Amino acid sequence: MAEEVKNVAPANFKVTIDNITVEVAPGTTILNAARQIGGDVTPPAMCYYSKLEGSGGKCRTCLVEVAQGSEKDPRPMPKLMASCRTTVMDGMVVKNITSERVMDARNGVVEFLLLNHPLDCPICDQAGECYLQDLSYDHGTEGTRFEFKKRIFEKEDIGPYIQLHMTRCILCYRCVYVADQLTDKRVHGILDRGDHAEISTYISKAIDNDFSGNVIDVCPVGALTDKTFRFKNRVWFTKPVDAHRDCPTCCGKVTLWNRGDEVMRVTSRRDEWGEVQSYEDKPGWICNTCRFDKKKTSDWVIEGVTNINRHSVIAQNKYNGLVMPKETIAEVMGGRDPKLLMDIHDVSGVNDPSIDLSLIEGPATSKTFTPTPKGE
Repeated sequence: MAEEVKNVAPANFKVTIDNITVEVAPGTTILNAARQIGGDVTPPAMCYYSKLEGSGGKCRTCLVEVAQGSEKDPRPMPKLMASCRTTVMDGMVVKNITSERVMDARNGVVEFLLLNHPLDCPICDQAGECYLQDLSYDHGTEGTRFEFKKRIFEKEDIGPYIQLHMTRCILCYRCVYVADQLTDKRVHGILDRGDHAEISTYISKAIDNDFSGNVIDVCPVGALTDKTFRFKNRVWFTKPVDAHRDCPTCCGKVTLWNRGDEVMRVTSRRDEWGEVQSYEDKPGWICNTCRFDKKKTSDWVIEGVTNINRHSVIAQNKYNGLVMPKETIAEVMGGRDPKLLMDIHDVSGVNDPSIDLSLIEGPATSKTFTPTPKGE
């Protein structure tokens, strides 16, 4: 009688990254193995997105040094490897932040990403949650060696809710993968080649499917922005809260970005790697109705304050455990109240509580505010 063949799961591989050993399943990439460790050991990733099949291998920011290929073949790999595309082997030894080669290469990659990138962080809606901004702080240089004319594109409306700033784009392809995998027919993609490559729609066709807003969430820079939120507020002035609603189209689980009682914008919930959260092993993409049409707190069931990394600028001034500084004005002035020289509400209507910034169309301008005459 022939022996029955039993399906035995392969044993986990042991991989060491920056002197920290972790066990992972065969087929796991170096990047995802590093994410199991977390912290600074994890290489940055500007193009890889675990919820998008086929993503990665474009930006090269996740390059690592493989000092030992495996236990059976301990030879090092001669070149730096993209950790989002390289799978681990049993006994592999990887260097990330402990390798001078990796740090030097990463500095060079960031310099290339910033060659054509405009210095418009003060007016960019992505500021404060931009991964390229974080990367440039860690690996960028004070100046540029680029002496040629920068690549510049005109702003383009690629749908009723989305504006494209191609000059900021780093060609990560995330938005293309979203359109391919969430919609029946993609109408935008990469046109041209080399330095002329750009994201655009075919013959200026608008992106108007029910899940088009998700391209805004996956964009790591400010290339794709929410037109309903443009110039309305800064993310660090808003308070993100988790909320949900019974939506027939999507999961209905979102993050509301509030300023007072106003809902300034709605986004999908994000995990610690900045990717959309998964529910029952399915990505929590949200539809355009939830994202753009439901801008009142009464439309949602509020669950609580969103958990934000304490090092993020978004977490400043609004979360639990804050110790407020002692007020010293009274002591300095001998108990007297400070003299009010000007009341901003008397000379400007910018803080007029009757104006709901989340409901106006387009960016707020001086014409939006009509100062209320004093005494009325």
